[in-house]
Amino acid sequence: MALPPEKISELRQIIHNKLTQMDVHSRIRDAVSETMEESRVSERGGGAVGEEQVLESLRQRGIIDEILSEMSFEEEPPRDVRRPTKPATHFVDREDRIKTSTPAKKAAIDPTRRHLYLQVKGGKAFLEHLQEPEPLPGQVGPTFTLHVLFRGQRFRSKPVPCACDPDIQEGFLLELHSKGSGEAAQMADSTSLLSLCDPVHMVLIKTDVAGDTALLTSHYLEWRHVLAAQDGYTNTAVELMGVGTESKVPVGVLDIRLEILPHPVHTLAPDVITTQLNLEQSRRAERERLFLVYAKQWWREFLQIRGTNSSRLVKIFAQDENATNRPVCSFVRPLQAGRLLDTPRQAARFISLLTYEKASTVGGGPRAEQWCTMHAFLCRNKGDCEDHSVLLCSLLLGFGLDAYVCVSTKTNNTAHTGVLTLGMDGEATFWESLTGHRYSHQPINPDDPPAVEQPRPQYPYRSVGCVFNHQVFYANSQPTDAVEVCHFNFTDESGWKAMSEEAIKSVCGEGTLPLGPVFPPLCASLFDPGLLSADLELELRVLVTEHRKDLGLTTVWDNELSYLLTPALAAYEQERTTGQISGNEEFQQAIRRAVPDGHTFKGFPIQFLHRNARRAFAGCLRSPVCEEIVSCRGDHVRLAVRVRVFTYPEQACAVWIMFACKYRSIL
Repeated sequence: MALPPEKISELRQIIHNKLTQMDVHSRIRDAVSETMEESRVSERGGGAVGEEQVLESLRQRGIIDEILSEMSFEEEPPRDVRRPTKPATHFVDREDRIKTSTPAKKAAIDPTRRHLYLQVKGGKAFLEHLQEPEPLPGQVGPTFTLHVLFRGQRFRSKPVPCACDPDIQEGFLLELHSKGSGEAAQMADSTSLLSLCDPVHMVLIKTDVAGDTALLTSHYLEWRHVLAAQDGYTNTAVELMGVGTESKVPVGVLDIRLEILPHPVHTLAPDVITTQLNLEQSRRAERERLFLVYAKQWWREFLQIRGTNSSRLVKIFAQDENATNRPVCSFVRPLQAGRLLDTPRQAARFISLLTYEKASTVGGGPRAEQWCTMHAFLCRNKGDCEDHSVLLCSLLLGFGLDAYVCVSTKTNNTAHTGVLTLGMDGEATFWESLTGHRYSHQPINPDDPPAVEQPRPQYPYRSVGCVFNHQVFYANSQPTDAVEVCHFNFTDESGWKAMSEEAIKSVCGEGTLPLGPVFPPLCASLFDPGLLSADLELELRVLVTEHRKDLGLTTVWDNELSYLLTPALAAYEQERTTGQISGNEEFQQAIRRAVPDGHTFKGFPIQFLHRNARRAFAGCLRSPVCEEIVSCRGDHVRLAVRVRVFTYPEQACAVWIMFACKYRSIL
C-alpha cells in the first residue's frame, strides 16, 4: 500500500534525524576516503571506486549492521488499537509511568517534535521527616506525590513513603512544542527552544494517614540550561523551599536529570543562555516596576475621591504560596473545562466540593492570606476562599460569562472573596464559591420613602471593595460600599474607579513573559463512581451491624428498600447543581408501595466530601435522627442504606449517604 506524501516526508525526516544522531554521514565519508586511498595505492590511481566497493567497505567496518540494528521498526498495530502519535497533555495515571531513560519506547510521541525528559532520581535532606514513625501493620503511612506542569501538560508521580531520603524515581516526558510540527516538518533547533520561556512547575504534596493533603513546596524549574550540554543532558540538584511564611526555609533536595530528545545537532554556549535569561528577567522586572509606579499613583487618586476609601478592601496585589507579590489580575485566566463540565452551575458545584481550609500560621496573630497559584490549588485539592473564587471566575469566563472576582466582607464583617457575574441587562449575580449558591442582587434605593417596600437581601455579604478579572480592575468609589445599595455599572466613573487596561495587560497579557506558570487544564476523575459507591455501602453495612451488635440488637437489611433510595440521592445532587429538584413524586410513590400498611418509614440523607466510611458513620451518628434510625428497636425492623458517589474533575467527589428503616408501628 502506497504511503501519502506527508507520511513519506515524515518518514524521511525520522530517518534523517536518526542518522544524524548516530553521526553516520561522517563515518561514511571516512570509509569512502579510506576506500579511495586504498584503491589509489593498489592500482596507482588507475581505477575508479564503484558502489559495490563502498558497500563492501561499509559492511567490513560494521556500519551497515549497526544502522540496521538501530533503525528497527516494530510491526504496526491494527487500526482499531493504534495509539495516537501526540502525547497526552493531561494526567498520567500512576500505573502508566515512564521510568526508564528511553521514554520514546514507552510513550506515544510525535517523532517530529522535540521533548524534554525530566527524570527525578531521588530525594534527600528532607530533615523534617528524619524520624518519621513506622506505620502500624496494615496501615498506609504518609506519602509524597510530585506534580509537574509544563505548557499545559500535567503529570504526577506515584506516591512514595515519606522519609528523609524519599525514593522518588520518576520520569516525565514533556513536549517542547505548543502548536504544529514546525515549518516544513523541521524540528525546533536550540535557538527556537531557547525562546520557550515557560518554566517547569513542580509541586510536592504530602498526604497523611487520614488522607489530608499539605502543600510542601512549589518550585519553578528553569530547564533551558540543558541546551548548553554537550551530551544532550545534564544532572542537577534542585533545592526545594517551603511555602507561605516558610518560603525561605529549605524543605529538601531532588536529584534531577534533564535531557532533550532527540538531541539537538548544535548546542548553545552557556553565555548565550545566561544572557537570554538575564534579558528576560530584566524585562520582567521593568514591567513590574512600571506597574507598581502606576498602581501607587492610581491609589493616591483613589484616596483623593473620598476620605473613607482608605478603609475599603481594595486588593491590588496578593502573595502567592512562595510569598511573591503578584497583581491579583494575574491569578485569573479564562479556563475551559472541555467535556469535563457542561454548565456554569456544574462548575460552581465542582468548586464547592473542593475542601475549604484557611492558610495556616505558626502561633497566633491575624489570619494569614495566601493566594495559591491554580496548579498548586488543584494539586492540593483544598484552599482558602480566594483560591476557590479565582478558579470559579476562570471557569465562568471560559463559559463566556462576564465574570469578576469580588473582594468583599460578610455580614459578620470578616474579609471574604466571591464571584460576581453581570447579565446583558446589567443584572448582577453573586456566586458563593464555597457552597455553589447563587444570589441575585436587587439594590435598595435609599431615597425611597419608608412606605415603599424594599427587597430583602438573601446574600451573606455586607460590603464590596473591588472587583477584577484578567483584563480589568474596578474599585468601589460610591458614597457607601454596602452591598444592598451598590450598583454594578462599571462604566459609571463616579461609582467605580477603573485601572488602565493597558497597564493590566502589560503584566497579565497573553504576549508578556509569564510571571508564573501556564494555567493548567482540568483533569478527569480517575475514580469509578459505581465501585466507590458499592465499597462504601458495604463498609457502612458492616459498621452499622457492629454498632447494633454492641447495643444487643440484630440487623436485617432490606436490599430492595436500599435500591429505592437511589432516586432521592440523585435528586439531592441535582438540586445542589441546578437549584431545581425533580422526581420527588415518583420517589414517594415507590416508598409507599414498599412500606406495608401499619409500618413506619424513616430516612436520613447526608453529604460528605471525603470517602472514609468510618469518618462518615461517626458524622452521621452525631445527628439524633440518624442515631434513631441506626438504633431502631421494634417489630419487623428492616434497615436500608444507599451510597451514591458523584465524581467531578480533579478527584472531587460528592458522597451522598441515606440511612432508612421501616418497622411495624405499635400503638
